[in-house]
Amino acid sequence: MTEREKIKFERMVDTFRRNFRVTRLYAGYLDTCPKAITREMIDTLTEDGDISREVAIGALLSEIFGLSFDDAEDRRIIMDYITPSIRLLNAKKYTDNPYYKNISLDNRALGNWEIRKEKYEPYQAVICDDMIIEEDFTEIPPLGFFTEEFHFPAILENGNEWMTLTPVDLDTCEEAIDAARGKVVTFGLGLGYFAYMAAQKDEVESVTVVELSEDVIRLFESYILPQMKNRHKIRIVKSDAFEYAEGVMPRESFDVAFVDTWRDASDGAPMYSRMKALEHLSPNTEFLYWVEGFLRSRLRAKRFSEIFDKYERGELDLSYGEIEEIIKKI
Repeated sequence: MTEREKIKFERMVDTFRRNFRVTRLYAGYLDTCPKAITREMIDTLTEDGDISREVAIGALLSEIFGLSFDDAEDRRIIMDYITPSIRLLNAKKYTDNPYYKNISLDNRALGNWEIRKEKYEPYQAVICDDMIIEEDFTEIPPLGFFTEEFHFPAILENGNEWMTLTPVDLDTCEEAIDAARGKVVTFGLGLGYFAYMAAQKDEVESVTVVELSEDVIRLFESYILPQMKNRHKIRIVKSDAFEYAEGVMPRESFDVAFVDTWRDASDGAPMYSRMKALEHLSPNTEFLYWVEGFLRSRLRAKRFSEIFDKYERGELDLSYGEIEEIIKKI
């Protein structure tokens, strides 16, 4: 690696360090104090009209994270990550969603299961979309805030939250729903949101849902599926996702596949890689993946860490261009 390339590589190292720092800050905030910002705080900061609610949220987050504009590195985190990550969420966008409007998930008990409404408090922080990835590999996790209390459906088993349908679930399915056409297969049933939205489209002939859990299938078929107008298009197959993708799917000639079998990026990255390796068996199928940006972020960070370790040991035999190409392909 030339001296010029080393300078570029060090800049990439700095970007990945910032990505990791921001990920830790956001994860810690969401895990320990997502309700730290309140409506009263925002009203106080914005009452004279000099700053917007987004700016107020950014200022409060920076203070909570212990960041200062006087520090150059902190200032870059604030300007390049926190400021562009903040979203004010419009509740009407979600309450007007066809699934929210037409599928009743009101409070009720079904044996060991309970359907009830959970809520976000005003200005409670939530990840609200897939990871934003810039050209220089800067990764911005979108952070959303409702200005009013917002309710969403949840399924509990023996009192423990088991499944939800939150605004982030709706937003992160949009690309796959837009792409759905012809014969569609989806891996992972959940509350049937994707299946419902895809089946509504005139250009969708059928939706095959591959789900392994009998409990999930039973709940869906007994309570949710009967409410669906286009349920005749939906077929449930009880199967392991990878066994189906490898042994059955190549014979089915699906036009679109949507894979959603993980809870988050931490458990999803290995499954994502495993399914990607099976895509060649169905070459005429367009594959889409839930929260693919977060999954790629996890895999990219792991691969870059391996490259950096070799660099530190003086064992790296790649040019900067080769490194950049490796990272881009993930």
